Amino acid sequence: MRLDGAVRALLVSLGALLSIDAMAESSVDSLAWLAGCWQADKGDAGSGEHWLAPAGGTMFGVSRTVKNGKTVQFEFMQLRTNANGKLVFIALPSGQKETTFVATAASADSVTFENPQHDFPQKVSYRLLPEGRLVARIEGTRDGKVRSMDFPMKRVSCDALVTS
Repeated sequence: MRLDGAVRALLVSLGALLSIDAMAESSVDSLAWLAGCWQADKGDAGSGEHWLAPAGGTMFGVSRTVKNGKTVQFEFMQLRTNANGKLVFIALPSGQKETTFVATAASADSVTFENPQHDFPQKVSYRLLPEGRLVARIEGTRDGKVRSMDFPMKRVSCDALVTS
């Protein structure tokens, strides 16, 4: 059976769309190494991040910074694919507006997201290190100066992030 050129093009396009959908899903799934609880090296007990495992094409995370027994900062985060099929990091920090960063690089143990229009940071990255270590990094330009901050963490039982 010979396929008409238009029908063949339609089938090729449909196949490409299906593979884009599969790739988008696997993009979030490829970040499963981030799932779990991460205790901040600096900061009081209870400071760190908690990421849920990938499900339904998303990962959700929350971070908390505790100082002198009080939560001083928090952030709700999500990883998903946007309408264009791009992997994105969506951050909603305490007292600020939601911001979306688009993935620009990813490997088996790291991912980088960027938003050049954001005030600060313009770049957010996560890098998995040996021995259950993780470094989150923000960087960009603020007040005309290039700045960066690393947030080293270690994998812990989620109960370790709970304080009384």
